[in-house]
Amino acid sequence: MISNLDTELLFPSRVIPALRDLRGETWHTLIEHVDEHPPTSPEKKTFVLMMVKLGGCLTCDADAYRAHLGCTECARQTIRRFRGEDQELIELYTQARLELERQIGS
Repeated sequence: MISNLDTELLFPSRVIPALRDLRGETWHTLIEHVDEHPPTSPEKKTFVLMMVKLGGCLTCDADAYRAHLGCTECARQTIRRFRGEDQELIELYTQARLELERQIGS
């Protein structure tokens, strides 16, 4: 059983603002843009999809170290440890947007 109340099944969009200051200006701008939209918006869904892939949310379970950290800290570590440039994260976001559009037929 997961004892950390910050742990959910997939990356929760409520964590997005906590990632704002972890990288450079390009990243900060993306977070600001995504965070101004409602939880059901394509922007938030795209960001969630990107973070699920980056953070490995699909393989996280109650016994995982990540689950004990909680989603906020896991996401912060994922973004801090990303070795690419901010522009690569923007490209991953764009790819996630295209994937989401293909899946929902927009």
